[in-house]
Amino acid sequence: MTLTTPDGEMPAFVARPDGDPLGGVVVVQEAFGVTSHIEDVARRFAAAGYLALAPALFHRTGSPVLAYDDLDGARPQMAALTRLGIAADLDASFGWLREAGIPVARQAVVGFCMGGSVATFAAGSYAVGAAVSFYGGGVSEGRFGFPPLVELAPAFTTPWLGLYGGDDHGIPVSDVDAMRTAAAQAPVTTDVVLYPDAKHGFHCDDRPAVYDAEAAHAGWARTLEFLAAELG
Repeated sequence: MTLTTPDGEMPAFVARPDGDPLGGVVVVQEAFGVTSHIEDVARRFAAAGYLALAPALFHRTGSPVLAYDDLDGARPQMAALTRLGIAADLDASFGWLREAGIPVARQAVVGFCMGGSVATFAAGSYAVGAAVSFYGGGVSEGRFGFPPLVELAPAFTTPWLGLYGGDDHGIPVSDVDAMRTAAAQAPVTTDVVLYPDAKHGFHCDDRPAVYDAEAAHAGWARTLEFLAAELG
């Protein structure tokens, strides 16, 4: 399907649960687009009872889906993202969930890699039911026009869960510790979980080099527990 944004139509993948949804989840892509893995994550949320929407944030540059080893192709796509554009895409996504009958208090945003950064930004910019970030970078340095995420954390307006790998060379453990400390100051529920031996991308079972089954299953279970607790 497509959603309307100020910059044109944005493709999105939708997965629907059987029966009335428990809530709605915006699934935010990795740096490689709305891949088959992201679509599968949306299906997993639907199987758990949620209406899931995965918007293509690269729609301004053609909505490409890139191979996981195509970092050169991913970089210009990410470079084209802006804070205003991402906010517009989140507005459209949350708005679509509202139109589908999901009240704001039962909406969540869950992001992976680049999308983890977006989900953390959303936790400081929206007041929805929950936000979950899988290894979102930009903790101590801003990305996409966001301030450093550690600066956003004390003022989170959405309950937030951060999931990180201890062997992530792009997000040092010191950054994870800083996020834990900063988020603890927020007026909403926050939690940070570190899987000591997990690498960046540990949840993606389409990437054998970094996939960590134990951390992936534990992180997914923690995510569902967090959504159940915060969305009601």
